[in-house]
Amino acid sequence: MIQVDHLNYSYTKDKNYALKDVSFKVEEGEVFGFLGPSGAGKSTTQGILTGLLPIQEGNGSVAGYDLRKLDRKIFNRIGVSFEQSNVYGKLTALENLEFYRKLFDVETMNPLDLLKMVGLDEVKNKRAGTFSKGMKHRLTFARSMINNPSLWFLDEPTTGLDPAIAGIIKDIIKEKNKEGTTVFLTTHNMIIADELCDRVGFIVDGELKVVDSPRNLKLQYGKKLVQVEYIENGGPKTAMIDLSQEKERLMLNDIIRSAQIEMMHTKEATLEEIFIKLTGRGLV
Repeated sequence: MIQVDHLNYSYTKDKNYALKDVSFKVEEGEVFGFLGPSGAGKSTTQGILTGLLPIQEGNGSVAGYDLRKLDRKIFNRIGVSFEQSNVYGKLTALENLEFYRKLFDVETMNPLDLLKMVGLDEVKNKRAGTFSKGMKHRLTFARSMINNPSLWFLDEPTTGLDPAIAGIIKDIIKEKNKEGTTVFLTTHNMIIADELCDRVGFIVDGELKVVDSPRNLKLQYGKKLVQVEYIENGGPKTAMIDLSQEKERLMLNDIIRSAQIEMMHTKEATLEEIFIKLTGRGLV
C-alpha cells in the first residue's frame, strides 16, 4: 500500500535534511506506526505521502500511485486526519462534512452517522468555530473517514481528548482496520502505538532507526521479568525474577511452591523504554 525508497527532503534545498535516506514498506491491511519525538520527521514524511510536499530525492508509491506523478484520483482512496484541526469555523459541524463530501468522486458516508460515531451529533448545527480543541479534533477525525479511505493517515488521533473519547477513537480505528483499511499512524504516544500497531518504525532526526512489530522489539531488546509479591514467614516480600536466567527461574518455582502468592505480573519493557534504548532520545 505504501513503498518509499531512499527519501531525502530539505526545507532549505541544501544538505540540511529533514529526512535522510528513509525507506520502508506498509502492507495492505496493516496498522503501521511512525513514531518519534517532535521534529523527528514524522510530519514531513506524511506530507510527502499525502502529496502535500513534493519528492526531492528518492521514490515512492501510495495506494498504487507514483508520488512523482500524482493523479488527483489518489485523494478518493486516502483519508487524512491532521493533528492541527483545519475545519471551517463559520460552518456548522454538519455543514463542514456536507461540503467536504462534495470534493470526492466516490460514494461517501452519511455525515450524520460520522458525527454520531465521534459523539458530535448533538452539536451538529453549531458552528465549528465555537468548538473546543478536542471537539474540532473529533470533527477532523470524522471528516477523514467520509470517503471510506482504503489508506488512512492519522496524525496524533487521540491528542487532547479525554480518556473516554480517546477510547472511542481507538475502537473506531480498530474496527476500520478489521474492515480492511490500511492505517499509517504518526504519533509520539507509545502506549497508543503498542495497542494499535502491527509494526512500528522509530524515526529520530530524520533517520529511520528500526522497523519491526512491538512484540519482536520487546523480545529482542527487553528483559523477560516477572514481579512476584508473596507472604513468607508471616511477612510480605517482593521479588523481581529474570526469566532468562535458569537460577532465577528455579527461584520462582521455589516461591510458588513454598510461599503464599498475592500478586504476579510480567514487567516487559515498554515501547518507550526500547525507543530510548535504540535511539538515545526521549519522546518530548
